[in-house]
Amino acid sequence: MTRRPARTISTPCLTDLRPHAPKEIPVNDVPRSEPLLFAPLELRSVTLPNRVVIPPMCVYAAKDGMPNDWHLVHYGKFATGGVGLIIGEATAVEERGRITPGDIGLWRDDQVAAHRRLTDFLKGEGCVPGVQLAHAGRRASSQPPFHGGRSLTAEDERRLGYVAWQAVAPSPVPEHNDSPIPAELDSADIKAIVDAFAAGARRALEAGYEVAEIHGAHGYLLHEFLSPAVNRRDDAYGGDREGRMRLPLEVTEAVRREWPADKPLIFRVSAVDGEGEGAWLLDDTLVLCRELGERGVDVIDCSSGGIRGPATAAVVPRGPGYQVPFAEAIKRQTGLTTMAVGLITEARQAEAILAAGQADLIAVGREMLDDPNWTLRAANELGYGGAPYAAWPPNYGWWLERRARTVAMFKDAG
Repeated sequence: MTRRPARTISTPCLTDLRPHAPKEIPVNDVPRSEPLLFAPLELRSVTLPNRVVIPPMCVYAAKDGMPNDWHLVHYGKFATGGVGLIIGEATAVEERGRITPGDIGLWRDDQVAAHRRLTDFLKGEGCVPGVQLAHAGRRASSQPPFHGGRSLTAEDERRLGYVAWQAVAPSPVPEHNDSPIPAELDSADIKAIVDAFAAGARRALEAGYEVAEIHGAHGYLLHEFLSPAVNRRDDAYGGDREGRMRLPLEVTEAVRREWPADKPLIFRVSAVDGEGEGAWLLDDTLVLCRELGERGVDVIDCSSGGIRGPATAAVVPRGPGYQVPFAEAIKRQTGLTTMAVGLITEARQAEAILAAGQADLIAVGREMLDDPNWTLRAANELGYGGAPYAAWPPNYGWWLERRARTVAMFKDAG
């Protein structure tokens, strides 16, 4: 998509590890008649060609943590479909940190080459590749959701070949009443996990990723440490909010040390995960985000829920853009760049969110599974690129432009 002359606006974008502050950066000068959805965004030295993001969505198709042909086709179609940033699915930093046996990972050096194959293709299509570094915590050793999503059992090994393993958590609090009790992490385990996140970041860089995201949401390990409902420790990693934030912040510091200062870092939060006693609330998230900004996080990916019920369970009423208010609150009260996600399905809806200053990036997930060309259709709908199909890859646009003329001709004749 065509770049235009640059102008300068103020937006928070860290260039080093000092406390965050607005930085003057060049972005494309988009006339009022052209959509913000297709305005590039510069984060440190990385320029996203537009504001459309594929958020992490696990597809459970890997073997031994390795992305394969299925992943290349899966992510490749979004890249050819015009997406600016693809954040890959939860990428385990430890083998025991997988959600399911089908998760991808970067816990070993020999997994790097398979990831590099993905990132090379995405970059070749003008898309920025991102990695989500993750640890499943007590949600590990689970069936893929299309097989039920429960903890693995001996029956799964007999029927599907899935071998269960010991899940870990801040405290021995099972996810469900009938779930296995996770092993409580000791201080040596915690240090090993911090080191594993750092090593995962190093491998992600070797694999060619340009953006890294730390998964701190949806009831997985770092969120479990934040949650008073799951974290019942009485040491330095539990107790009050400061103690419960300690591991997520230590992980962030470790990743930021490995991740180059010229590359952006994202942190995914569950802005709220419930109500009343034991819940993590928006006020808690605002405190966390300020601390994350001090440690070099550039973007907050604003989701919700996950401690009670499935990882994708909502704790606020679902509706179009139901999580956008979290992105807006975090953006306005911390000054950090934010990503909105959750039932953003229409191009004009996404454009309105950006125009209102509620978020800086728009994550479109399941809607993209239904229509991998969502971004290109949005360009047509919003009039970006001039002539119809001008923003499409010429391999497709050439055909579609002629198809449109043929269809119009028959309509006129009828």
